[in-house]
Amino acid sequence: MNLSWTLSLLLLAPAFLAGAGLPTSTEALALAFPGAQCQRKEHFLTEVQAKRVRELSGVELPGLWIVAYEAVKEGRVMGVGLFDTHLVRTLNETALVALSPEGRILRVEVVAFREPTEYMAKPPWVAQLQGKALDNDMKLGRAIRPLSGATLTAHALTDAARRCLALHQVLYREAK
Repeated sequence: MNLSWTLSLLLLAPAFLAGAGLPTSTEALALAFPGAQCQRKEHFLTEVQAKRVRELSGVELPGLWIVAYEAVKEGRVMGVGLFDTHLVRTLNETALVALSPEGRILRVEVVAFREPTEYMAKPPWVAQLQGKALDNDMKLGRAIRPLSGATLTAHALTDAARRCLALHQVLYREAK
Protein backbone atom coordinates (compact mmCIF):
# COMPACT_ATOMS: atom_id res chain seq x y z
CA MET A 1 0.00 0.00 0.00
CA ASN A 2 1.47 3.36 -0.95
CA LEU A 3 1.65 6.44 1.27
CA SER A 4 -1.08 8.43 -0.52
CA TRP A 5 -3.53 5.50 -0.18
CA THR A 6 -2.75 5.19 3.54
CA LEU A 7 -3.19 8.93 4.08
CA SER A 8 -6.51 8.87 2.19
CA LEU A 9 -7.78 6.08 4.43
CA LEU A 10 -6.76 7.97 7.57
CA LEU A 11 -8.47 11.14 6.38
CA LEU A 12 -11.68 9.33 5.45
CA ALA A 13 -11.84 7.15 8.58
CA PRO A 14 -13.71 9.71 10.74
CA ALA A 15 -16.52 9.91 8.19
CA PHE A 16 -16.96 6.14 8.23
CA LEU A 17 -16.56 5.87 12.00
CA ALA A 18 -19.16 8.57 12.67
CA GLY A 19 -21.85 5.91 12.26
CA ALA A 20 -19.88 3.09 13.87
CA GLY A 21 -21.69 1.29 16.65
CA LEU A 22 -25.12 2.64 15.70
CA PRO A 23 -28.00 0.24 15.13
CA THR A 24 -29.40 -0.33 11.67
CA SER A 25 -32.97 0.79 10.99
CA THR A 26 -34.19 -2.78 11.47
CA GLU A 27 -32.27 -3.15 14.74
CA ALA A 28 -33.62 0.19 16.01
CA LEU A 29 -37.20 -0.93 15.34
CA ALA A 30 -36.52 -4.23 17.17
CA LEU A 31 -35.09 -2.33 20.16
CA ALA A 32 -38.10 -0.04 20.27
CA PHE A 33 -40.73 -2.73 19.76
CA PRO A 34 -39.36 -6.08 21.03
CA GLY A 35 -41.11 -9.10 19.51
CA ALA A 36 -43.34 -6.99 17.25
CA GLN A 37 -43.77 -7.19 13.51
CA CYS A 38 -43.19 -3.78 11.96
CA GLN A 39 -45.27 -3.05 8.90
CA ARG A 40 -44.24 -0.24 6.58
CA LYS A 41 -47.04 2.21 5.82
CA GLU A 42 -46.71 5.18 3.49
CA HIS A 43 -48.67 8.38 4.00
CA PHE A 44 -48.94 11.36 1.70
CA LEU A 45 -49.96 14.42 3.69
CA THR A 46 -52.47 16.90 2.39
CA GLU A 47 -51.55 20.58 2.60
CA VAL A 48 -54.03 20.88 5.50
CA GLN A 49 -52.34 18.01 7.37
CA ALA A 50 -48.86 19.45 6.71
CA LYS A 51 -49.96 22.83 8.03
CA ARG A 52 -51.36 21.14 11.15
CA VAL A 53 -48.08 19.26 11.73
CA ARG A 54 -46.13 22.53 11.43
CA GLU A 55 -48.53 24.28 13.84
CA LEU A 56 -48.36 21.47 16.41
CA SER A 57 -44.61 20.93 16.22
CA GLY A 58 -43.41 24.47 15.68
CA VAL A 59 -40.81 23.15 13.23
CA GLU A 60 -40.59 22.77 9.47
CA LEU A 61 -41.72 19.66 7.67
CA PRO A 62 -39.26 18.58 4.95
CA GLY A 63 -41.88 16.97 2.71
CA LEU A 64 -45.35 15.52 2.38
CA TRP A 65 -44.39 11.86 1.91
CA ILE A 66 -44.10 10.08 5.27
CA VAL A 67 -43.12 6.47 5.95
CA ALA A 68 -44.29 5.00 9.24
CA TYR A 69 -43.59 1.58 10.74
CA GLU A 70 -46.60 0.23 12.61
CA ALA A 71 -45.52 -2.24 15.29
CA VAL A 72 -47.98 -5.07 15.92
CA LYS A 73 -47.58 -7.84 18.49
CA GLU A 74 -50.19 -10.54 19.10
CA GLY A 75 -52.74 -8.57 17.08
CA ARG A 76 -52.28 -5.40 19.13
CA VAL A 77 -50.68 -2.17 17.89
CA MET A 78 -47.72 -1.42 20.19
CA GLY A 79 -46.83 1.84 18.53
CA VAL A 80 -45.48 3.59 15.47
CA GLY A 81 -41.91 4.29 14.48
CA LEU A 82 -40.95 7.28 12.36
CA PHE A 83 -37.46 7.88 10.98
CA ASP A 84 -36.50 11.54 10.84
CA THR A 85 -33.49 12.69 8.82
CA HIS A 86 -32.41 16.23 9.57
CA LEU A 87 -29.45 18.57 9.36
CA VAL A 88 -27.41 18.98 12.55
CA ARG A 89 -24.71 21.45 11.63
CA THR A 90 -23.69 20.84 8.03
CA LEU A 91 -24.34 17.10 7.86
CA ASN A 92 -27.31 14.80 8.51
CA GLU A 93 -28.47 12.67 11.39
CA THR A 94 -31.25 10.08 11.18
CA ALA A 95 -33.16 9.02 14.26
CA LEU A 96 -36.00 6.61 14.90
CA VAL A 97 -38.66 8.15 17.12
CA ALA A 98 -40.83 5.33 18.48
CA LEU A 99 -44.23 6.43 19.74
CA SER A 100 -46.93 4.78 21.84
CA PRO A 101 -50.52 4.61 20.56
CA GLU A 102 -51.28 7.41 23.06
CA GLY A 103 -48.67 9.70 21.51
CA ARG A 104 -45.76 9.47 23.95
CA ILE A 105 -42.14 8.81 23.04
CA LEU A 106 -41.16 5.23 23.81
CA ARG A 107 -37.60 5.46 22.54
CA VAL A 108 -35.29 7.48 20.32
CA GLU A 109 -32.48 5.68 18.48
CA VAL A 110 -29.95 7.46 16.31
CA VAL A 111 -29.20 5.24 13.31
CA ALA A 112 -26.95 7.60 11.31
CA PHE A 113 -24.79 10.50 12.41
CA ARG A 114 -22.53 12.17 9.85
CA GLU A 115 -21.14 14.96 12.03
CA PRO A 116 -17.98 14.35 14.10
CA THR A 117 -18.76 11.93 16.94
CA GLU A 118 -18.00 14.54 19.63
CA TYR A 119 -21.22 16.32 18.57
CA MET A 120 -23.36 13.21 19.02
CA ALA A 121 -25.85 13.15 21.90
CA LYS A 122 -24.97 10.63 24.60
CA PRO A 123 -27.52 7.95 25.60
CA PRO A 124 -28.45 9.59 28.96
CA TRP A 125 -29.35 12.83 27.18
CA VAL A 126 -31.41 10.98 24.54
CA ALA A 127 -33.15 8.93 27.27
CA GLN A 128 -34.73 12.09 28.72
CA LEU A 129 -37.02 12.17 25.67
CA GLN A 130 -38.72 8.93 26.75
CA GLY A 131 -42.24 9.39 28.03
CA LYS A 132 -42.56 12.89 26.61
CA ALA A 133 -45.73 14.00 24.82
CA LEU A 134 -46.22 16.93 22.49
CA ASP A 135 -46.81 19.98 24.66
CA ASN A 136 -45.30 23.41 25.27
CA ASP A 137 -42.77 22.00 27.75
CA MET A 138 -41.36 19.54 25.19
CA LYS A 139 -38.71 22.07 24.23
CA LEU A 140 -35.03 22.59 24.82
CA GLY A 141 -34.51 24.57 28.02
CA ARG A 142 -37.88 23.53 29.44
CA ALA A 143 -38.54 19.80 29.92
CA ILE A 144 -35.49 18.98 27.78
CA ARG A 145 -32.07 19.73 29.25
CA PRO A 146 -29.54 21.52 27.01
CA LEU A 147 -26.58 19.54 25.72
CA SER A 148 -23.26 21.18 26.50
CA GLY A 149 -20.90 21.19 23.53
CA ALA A 150 -23.56 19.90 21.15
CA THR A 151 -26.29 22.52 21.16
CA LEU A 152 -27.10 22.04 17.47
CA THR A 153 -27.53 18.29 18.01
CA ALA A 154 -29.86 18.94 20.94
CA HIS A 155 -31.96 21.33 18.86
CA ALA A 156 -32.04 18.92 15.91
CA LEU A 157 -33.10 15.89 17.97
CA THR A 158 -35.67 17.85 19.97
CA ASP A 159 -37.14 19.26 16.75
CA ALA A 160 -37.20 15.76 15.23
CA ALA A 161 -39.04 14.42 18.27
CA ARG A 162 -41.57 17.27 18.10
CA ARG A 163 -42.07 16.73 14.36
CA CYS A 164 -42.65 12.98 14.84
CA LEU A 165 -45.04 13.56 17.75
CA ALA A 166 -47.02 16.00 15.60
CA LEU A 167 -47.06 13.58 12.65
CA HIS A 168 -48.38 10.86 14.94
CA GLN A 169 -51.04 13.20 16.27
CA VAL A 170 -52.24 14.14 12.77
CA LEU A 171 -51.95 10.72 11.12
CA TYR A 172 -53.05 8.42 13.94
CA ARG A 173 -54.96 10.32 16.57
CA GLU A 174 -56.80 13.09 14.71
CA ALA A 175 -57.48 10.93 11.65
CA LYS A 176 -59.75 8.58 13.64
